[in-house]
Amino acid sequence: MPRSEHTVSREHISDNALKVLYRLHNSGYQAYLVGGCIRDVMLGKEPKDFDVTTDATPEQIKGLFRNCRLIGRRFRLAHIVFGREIIEVATFRGHHENTTDKESKVSKQSDHGQLLRDNVFGSIEEDAQRRDFTINAMYYNIADYSISDFAGGMQAIKDRKIDLIGDPELRYKEDPVRMLRAIRFAAKLNMTISKSTAEPIKRMAPLMANIPPARLFEEVLKLLLSGQGLETYKLLSEYHLFEPLFPQLAPLLLQAESRESKFVEQVLTNTDNRINTGQRVTPAFIFAAFMWYPLEERCQQLMAEGGLNHFDAFNLALNDVLNRQIQRIMIPKRFSIPIRDIWQLQNRLPKRYGRRAYQLLEHPKFRAAYDFLLLRGQIEGGKLLELAEWWTDFQEADDDQRKTMLNILRDKDGGAPKRNRRKRKKPKTSS
Repeated sequence: MPRSEHTVSREHISDNALKVLYRLHNSGYQAYLVGGCIRDVMLGKEPKDFDVTTDATPEQIKGLFRNCRLIGRRFRLAHIVFGREIIEVATFRGHHENTTDKESKVSKQSDHGQLLRDNVFGSIEEDAQRRDFTINAMYYNIADYSISDFAGGMQAIKDRKIDLIGDPELRYKEDPVRMLRAIRFAAKLNMTISKSTAEPIKRMAPLMANIPPARLFEEVLKLLLSGQGLETYKLLSEYHLFEPLFPQLAPLLLQAESRESKFVEQVLTNTDNRINTGQRVTPAFIFAAFMWYPLEERCQQLMAEGGLNHFDAFNLALNDVLNRQIQRIMIPKRFSIPIRDIWQLQNRLPKRYGRRAYQLLEHPKFRAAYDFLLLRGQIEGGKLLELAEWWTDFQEADDDQRKTMLNILRDKDGGAPKRNRRKRKKPKTSS
């Protein structure tokens, strides 16, 4: 498709991506923009990142760019680093079927058919066949500004269809994460998943158990922090993909009107609103929310079975629930620590006497814990909502109003419990 017949222009491409494309081209290599950036421009969206593909090998790419680092084991990629922007450059992938013993060093599959290593290079035509979805198999050639559409991506965009390239069952076996990607693109682009692409997903959902937890963390962030988290969650549930990701929460969501279902949907609605209005969000809040009711359930179980008090049962349950979740999705410490803070503060926020209320306000995670409490109160109502509203008023009050609020609270609850202090004995003086 020549430049005169499509809408993709160099004005849509970042300066750094153009530098990479032109350096590859001027060095005698083929150089194409590929995938989501082409798709997004055609849909009238602004691309967030730019992927380049070429016939240069990773080592040849590294030789052209001092700011290049090679990453990946399953498939070697080159990252060209320009400050905060990273241009990902991949060598054309080839077919891996019928590999010889010698080639097995670069291509390897598991017993389930999943690709473990895939450093097989090929032509642009082979690379297009190896792409996942038709909408991602369009290539913008920097040599003449034309677009090559190998799999009917233009038509798929017109039809607003998510369609896998090749046999869906085989492609899902090669990489089960493609099922998550189908869901993500359908929600993100407001498209429908084609019948042939959707049909195997429910029965192949258990293959998600073969994906390393560290990889799933990044995938879940893309799913839930895209600005379409609620719609993504609904699709994940419809296609039985939510349970492999959050096995402790899924059984609690079987009733659409349950507090757990309402809580999850409200968390995602709020998160979508924040993302779509340019406000900051943290993965820690969503993970804390998704594990809160499993934590409560485990706490009650430990109290009933082991005769533990609430404090001890809560801390044991906290570790149990978090450790079980990490076996499915590896949550880095920079997020697991704030998750613990948010949870533990839920037990401290009801204790407001004396200096405690002021000390809690100074806690680094107070705001996140308060937002969490407010959300719980809105869903559960009753005393929990009263507590959340008290904290809302306390934050907005001046010093005198805060003192009055604490005095009213003390009188209402009969005063704060006082400690029994032993009198100090006077030291004997020597005569």
